[in-house]
Amino acid sequence: MGRKPAAELRRGWTTGACATAATRAALMVLWGEGVPTRVRITLPRGERPEFAIEDMRQGDGWAEACIIKDAGDDPDVTHCARIWARVERSGRGVVFAAGKGVGMVTKAGLPIAVGEPAINPVPRQMMTQTVEEMAARLGQAADIKITISVEGGEDLAAKTWNPRLGIIGGLSILGTTGIVRPFSCSAWIASIHRGIDVARAGGQTHVAGCTGATSERVVQGLYELPDHAMLDMGDFAGGMLKYLAKHPVARITIGGGIGKMTKLAQGARDLHSGRSQVDFAGLAAVLDAPEVAGANTALEAYRMHGAPMADWVARGALATARAMLPDEITVDTVVIDRAGVILARAQ
Repeated sequence: MGRKPAAELRRGWTTGACATAATRAALMVLWGEGVPTRVRITLPRGERPEFAIEDMRQGDGWAEACIIKDAGDDPDVTHCARIWARVERSGRGVVFAAGKGVGMVTKAGLPIAVGEPAINPVPRQMMTQTVEEMAARLGQAADIKITISVEGGEDLAAKTWNPRLGIIGGLSILGTTGIVRPFSCSAWIASIHRGIDVARAGGQTHVAGCTGATSERVVQGLYELPDHAMLDMGDFAGGMLKYLAKHPVARITIGGGIGKMTKLAQGARDLHSGRSQVDFAGLAAVLDAPEVAGANTALEAYRMHGAPMADWVARGALATARAMLPDEITVDTVVIDRAGVILARAQ
């Protein structure tokens, strides 16, 4: 864990960049520029990547193109997804529609209004600029309806946070730079932020951030919280707490296994094994338990020292979180073992 890769990881392209490239290809057909095999687009920071066209279709007054998404070396659920853009005249300027596999927004708090297709602002801006640039160059009216579809998108969305965020029926078309950076923390933290936004907009006063699926199940059942109150914190306790400090709710529960919660108790804010480690010597000192210094894992230390260690972890994790949040936010912690048994709580 935590080793550098042997070679630099290959970056990829967001669904928003792919949808923009497909839109450009479809417009070329609709407006008589021929049937392209490759197209080039401009990303928000000025880069100009080229995309291969996988498939094209056209009919009376419409055309559509398909791009296969390449997420590079990032473990992205949409890697190799077939993304389609269909273009046709709208009579209303540039408008967007969700085709099969693209979700609709049903909860407030997201950057797109309720009732709109889940196509985020930057991809919309990229596609709109593509329409306007091509229309001006070809003497056409920038008057286009763009329908984005993702083959298998509804099934892929079940593997994302979309259902919890109230995005129903498929994936979101995402991206702020157009580029997917492998194993990027920023996308995960952005999803935590959107989860907080949705919870706040829905009037949810108690939210929970957990390190994994087991702790999430335990905490959700403990407090009978709805799905939209559960934040996918993972290793990013600091990212969640920083955002909550500026966008507060009344109460936050932090839950996790004893290993990651021990690191939080010792002041770590990024709980990934490659970026923080349990300080066993320090743990032995605070617990006045010299044997703990030789432990290999926090769970082993717990087995050596028992309940007093779990209690210290719960209180320490609470103190770390408390130090990052304003006084008006109530905080509590839940520490579990691998089987989901609650070892300690603090509030």
